[in-house]
Amino acid sequence: MTNPQWTAVDQYFAETIAPADDALTATLADSTAAGLPEIAVAPNQGKLLHLLAATQGARNILEIGTLGGYSTIWLARALPADGRLITLEYDPAHAEVARANVARAGLDKIVEVRTGAALDSLPGLEAEGAGPFDLVFIDADKVNNPRYVEWALKLSRPGTMIIVDNVVRGGKITTPDPADPAITGTRELFDLVAREPRLDATALQTVGTKGYDGLLLARVVS
Repeated sequence: MTNPQWTAVDQYFAETIAPADDALTATLADSTAAGLPEIAVAPNQGKLLHLLAATQGARNILEIGTLGGYSTIWLARALPADGRLITLEYDPAHAEVARANVARAGLDKIVEVRTGAALDSLPGLEAEGAGPFDLVFIDADKVNNPRYVEWALKLSRPGTMIIVDNVVRGGKITTPDPADPAITGTRELFDLVAREPRLDATALQTVGTKGYDGLLLARVVS
């Protein structure tokens, strides 16, 4: 589901209050040239992630799902000079594109791109004491969203913000569909968050250049 007016409004927002710079423009261009799917967050959504991380006073960020590093750059720019962002990417080719994009943006000293299945990498983060993270952004395969949130809780502290992208699925979230693992996983995510006493959460619908979707935002309260 798309709408030309949604796209026009997003473009207006981007041009006026979330303008691109050379690093962000090149990140999208190089990701497209490398054949990565064009599913990065929109510029105004990237700016939202940046503002949330800055408002959070984040010093330690975990991202699950790197793609070409576009959202990574927005998040990392909110960190102090001694901050750290670890981002997990399943596809080695995507990870290489992201590393180059992050380096060009001058953020390679605070951003680490780790390659492999996130559910294999996350126990390693716990074992090495990488947490607690101040903010966790989840934008990976949707079927595993419940597991990612469970791991985010393990690697969090009271006050940590957890953000999950693509939770509306074009409105399909309201209808159970056993044949669609993305819907099944996302509905399981909502069930998990709803019954988890350590989380205080809400979700928002969004429209724009990426169509009709939305975000879940949760704060770790204990």
